[in-house]
Amino acid sequence: MDLDVQVTSNQLAQSNLLRQVLADVTPQLSEGKVATYIPALARVSRRSLSIATAGCDGVDASAGEASTRFSIQSISKIFSLALVLNLGRGEDLWKRVGTEPSGDPFNSIVLLEREAGVPRNPFINPGAIVVADMLCSILAEDPVKKLNELLSELCGSEIASDLEVAESEAAHGYKNASLANLLKSYGNLRNDVDQVLDVYFRQCSISMSAIELAAASRFLASDGYDPVSSKRVVSSADARRINALMLMAGTYDAAGAFAFEIGIPCKSGVGGGIVGIIPDAASVCVWSPGLDETGNSLVGRAALASFVNRSGLSVF
Repeated sequence: MDLDVQVTSNQLAQSNLLRQVLADVTPQLSEGKVATYIPALARVSRRSLSIATAGCDGVDASAGEASTRFSIQSISKIFSLALVLNLGRGEDLWKRVGTEPSGDPFNSIVLLEREAGVPRNPFINPGAIVVADMLCSILAEDPVKKLNELLSELCGSEIASDLEVAESEAAHGYKNASLANLLKSYGNLRNDVDQVLDVYFRQCSISMSAIELAAASRFLASDGYDPVSSKRVVSSADARRINALMLMAGTYDAAGAFAFEIGIPCKSGVGGGIVGIIPDAASVCVWSPGLDETGNSLVGRAALASFVNRSGLSVF
């Protein structure tokens, strides 16, 4: 069979699969609540729904509103972590941030104080704030600009932060400010608190579509190397570490349930997006803004479960 014909055939089959997945979960779109503590996110319709996959073989597919951009929020933590590791600062990072699941909400202050200012992992808010602090120290240029350049290269589109969302977060980010000041009090924040929070808020406000996020995260399904952009993003060892952390801690205090129900490394954001990784196969991104009680997309979670059940893809 001609290669182009085979690719087209595979894309059609994958697209049909994704449409079936969305049909499975569409009846649940009336459930869940959008994030209201960030006013700019409160206006997003919970009826929105999309899914996209990016295969290690270069076969991509999508369904629903897959070209619509949304605030990626905590999904950005994957890429800020990858950037620090790419810059060769892993040894320093793992002295300042742990590698264990927290079992607590993503913005817990109690846990950070109990553990003397060392966040459990880089995917809860205090851990990601330390990562942002490291980027402020390492990079002479704006860290968010560097992050957006990386994302643009990986997905082939111009990526930027949504400044309205960033300003909304900064105006209402009281708990993140408390976490940053607590980190500073323990000596685990080396730059000015306001500078680090500015980077963190603008990082979380990056706007991408499901198609773009699936493409940008494909390197984690391919041992740290993106087969389309030909870019080595992280080492194969660091790609395995990021995937392990996603499985253990990528969906906050619901990570155990995600591993049990879905069985692939996932990273979510309160904008309603979830990225999933199937090593050596594909990355997948779902988006539905209605959240469950743990801050994860309710319908997105169901869509990933349907995708795994229908495709048979899992790490287990």
